[in-house]
Amino acid sequence: MRALIQRVSRASVTIHDEISGEIGRGLVVFIGIEEGDQLEDIRWIVKKIANMRIFNDENDIMNLSANDQLFDVLAVSQFTLHANNKKGNRPSYIRAAKPEVSVPIYNEFLKVLRRDLHGTVETGEFGADMQVELVNDGPVTIWLDSKAKSY
Repeated sequence: MRALIQRVSRASVTIHDEISGEIGRGLVVFIGIEEGDQLEDIRWIVKKIANMRIFNDENDIMNLSANDQLFDVLAVSQFTLHANNKKGNRPSYIRAAKPEVSVPIYNEFLKVLRRDLHGTVETGEFGADMQVELVNDGPVTIWLDSKAKSY
C-alpha cells in the first residue's frame, strides 16, 4: 500500500461537477492499493497518517500531528501511485490491485482511518474521474510505502 500525503490549508474533490469531499486545514491522502495488501498494511499507513508530526507548533516547528490538531483528511484512491516507469514512456500499472481486490481493501482503509483519526474523513469515489483541488501548505509532501516500512 502506498500513500502520498500532502499537508493542506484546504482541499476538495469534485465528481461530475459536484463536490464529493471537502476539508479545511488538514491532509490530503492519495492512496494506492496493490495485490497482497492486508490489514497490517492498512494499520501501518493509518497510524502514520494520524500521528505523523508535520504540523507546526507554537515555535513554528513541525511537531504536531493531524490527531493533535483534530484536523481532517481528504482520502482519494489513486492507482497510479503504483506506476512502473522503468521501461519506455508509458507507465505500467500491473502492480495496482484490480477493483475486485482493491475496493474491499480501500473500504477497510477508510473504516480504520475513520476509527483512528480524531478529525473527519472525507473522500472521493473509488474509480471515478475526479478533480482534486488543494493548496499544499509548506509545501509538505510525504511518501509512504507499507512494503518499505520499518518500525
